[in-house]
Amino acid sequence: MKLGIVGAGMVGSAAAFACVMRGAASEIVLVDLNKARAQAEAEDIAHAVPFSGSARVAAGDYDDLSGADVVILACGVSQKPGESRLELLSRNAEVFRSVVAEVTRAAPDAILLIASNPVDIMTHVTQALSGLPAGRVIGSGTILDTARFRWLLGRHLNIAPRSVHAYVLGEHGDTEVLAWTAARAGSVSIESFAAQIRAPLTAEVRERIDKGVRNAAYTIIEGKGATWYGIGAGLARLVSAIGSDEQVVLTVSTLSDVAGVRRVACSLPRVVGREGVTAELMPDISRQENAALEASAMLLKDTFDQLSL
Repeated sequence: MKLGIVGAGMVGSAAAFACVMRGAASEIVLVDLNKARAQAEAEDIAHAVPFSGSARVAAGDYDDLSGADVVILACGVSQKPGESRLELLSRNAEVFRSVVAEVTRAAPDAILLIASNPVDIMTHVTQALSGLPAGRVIGSGTILDTARFRWLLGRHLNIAPRSVHAYVLGEHGDTEVLAWTAARAGSVSIESFAAQIRAPLTAEVRERIDKGVRNAAYTIIEGKGATWYGIGAGLARLVSAIGSDEQVVLTVSTLSDVAGVRRVACSLPRVVGREGVTAELMPDISRQENAALEASAMLLKDTFDQLSL
């Protein structure tokens, strides 16, 4: 597995480090406009290799992505004071126009993983610019929101998060939908499990968990400026799933028809393996949750349609 990462900032470097620690790639190439930063991150991460497995980590240019199986796009520009979200999106789309052209030239067979925010829109942008099949352009989507949901449920129920099967759907953002109806602990509905162990999911508990998932990024950003460890681990999980052809179900963002909204990039549980996304699932959710998912998808669709590519 050869992995390329475009953007050697905190998210890109955290993803590279996580991939090294879990042995997800045998070769990692970091590409960044700031070549000194890419070189420094690559060298620092390479020094962790003796404590993990075996991988080659280096900085390089786009040409060095040749033969990459997966390329993570963790690049983009920051929002300027007074700049609207749509203006920021337009500038990031221009950045991606150049980046995607270079990546697909150097590594035409690579699966593209999108980490740049707003990730759903940038996933749609990347698919449009690259012309790749939708299943080979994968946004990290709500993989991190889903992890937060499972972690908070596991903490309330005093069970391992891995034993919680719950999903966050739709936008990676304010309109995301916590699919409470479909949530399970083992094979038991989350509501039934909570009642059996006398840890009921009261309205107060649900609200606390909902806010914990929805506001996590804001809380972290307030404390340290940005998030990177969680999403870095999520990206490494995706790289591992592709490299090992796991056919695992993960909540990622790809272009498809969602809740009656045609051709929109947002998150559903999807099957991820060597060929990228090969199938998607629709959880059994309530009418209210489905309406919220439709609204989330429509917001993303309308936003994308305002961009000129």
